[in-house]
Amino acid sequence: MIIRFYKYEGTGNDFVIIDNITNGYDLSGLNRELIERICDRRFGVGADGLMIMEASEEYDFEMIYFNSDGNKSTMCGNGGRCIVHLAHSLGHCDTDANFIAVDGPHRGKVGEQVSVQLKDVLSVHKTDSDYVLDTGSPHYVSFRNNISELPIIAEARKIRYSDTYSREGINVNFVEKQDGYIRLRTYERGVEDETLSCGTGVTASAIAATLEYNMEDDIVHIEAEGGKLTVKFVKEGSGFRDVWLTGPVNCVYKGEIELG
Repeated sequence: MIIRFYKYEGTGNDFVIIDNITNGYDLSGLNRELIERICDRRFGVGADGLMIMEASEEYDFEMIYFNSDGNKSTMCGNGGRCIVHLAHSLGHCDTDANFIAVDGPHRGKVGEQVSVQLKDVLSVHKTDSDYVLDTGSPHYVSFRNNISELPIIAEARKIRYSDTYSREGINVNFVEKQDGYIRLRTYERGVEDETLSCGTGVTASAIAATLEYNMEDDIVHIEAEGGKLTVKFVKEGSGFRDVWLTGPVNCVYKGEIELG
């Protein structure tokens, strides 16, 4: 069976997206091994993850997300921004979108840039100088100096594969404060490598930086390896609500691939 797909990227975080609202493919054969092959950068299309856009009775669409290892995963912020842009371009939603993902309902907005509303963060756990929180996916945020020179994969794997996190896995972000913005590098579980950007990681890092540096602004400017994003929120007590991630997206190309 030939499947049509769209290749998208949001600040270098790239995805294969299948529009199954229009096409109605039988994707029962889309197993873990096949998704892993599609996401392989040498033997497949190449991507950090694969998404399926499905019809929904209550929402504009449903977002189903898989990591590049072929396993179904938790919420992906940049993936959410990309799939909202595609849904709007295909006429599945207006500039204001409402969609459902694994962690519940989300809103999206399409303009010059694309925004997605992530889940409220009700609590943040601090351990020494590091932070652990869930922004739709679990994240560990560590503040370091000179992260450009940091051997990120080796350092991140010490945390990701530690006794505490090895079973479920955790995404690891290394962050440093610059003049007027926050810079970070992210190691993603499921990809098991550094990615150029991670939307939920950007969001987690913005929230952790707000606490670490006692920042009073409700908008945090972030520079990931793949580009610049902003995170906006309302801080209430020890939690954060109305959390929005905003940045550019790009449809790189459309293509076809044979499944089987």
